[in-house]
Amino acid sequence: MPRRNPSRPPPDPCCTLDITGADERRLVHLFKASGNPTRFEILKYLVTHPGCITGDIVEALPIAQATVSQHLKVLAEAGWTVAEPEGNATCHSLDERTVRWFRETIGKVF
Repeated sequence: MPRRNPSRPPPDPCCTLDITGADERRLVHLFKASGNPTRFEILKYLVTHPGCITGDIVEALPIAQATVSQHLKVLAEAGWTVAEPEGNATCHSLDERTVRWFRETIGKVF
């Protein structure tokens, strides 16, 4: 453990990280889901293309449809996205409630 110079006061804390229980588990789950580079790219795409279908994401990213579908499943299970059937396709968008909760929570702990 690093030693602190006793003549200098400790720095002010930058954040609280005051989160426990279900909120902590939810936040960690969201971080894990968005921590994969491909899933992060999908989230970025959904920010600028709300309500797109899986094929749109496949065209935008250099990965197969099955891979996109697997990543979308992980994002949906974490709560980042919602999917609604639209004819033969599925329309994907960010879950606004989750995004709002994430922003509020991050603002409280960091």
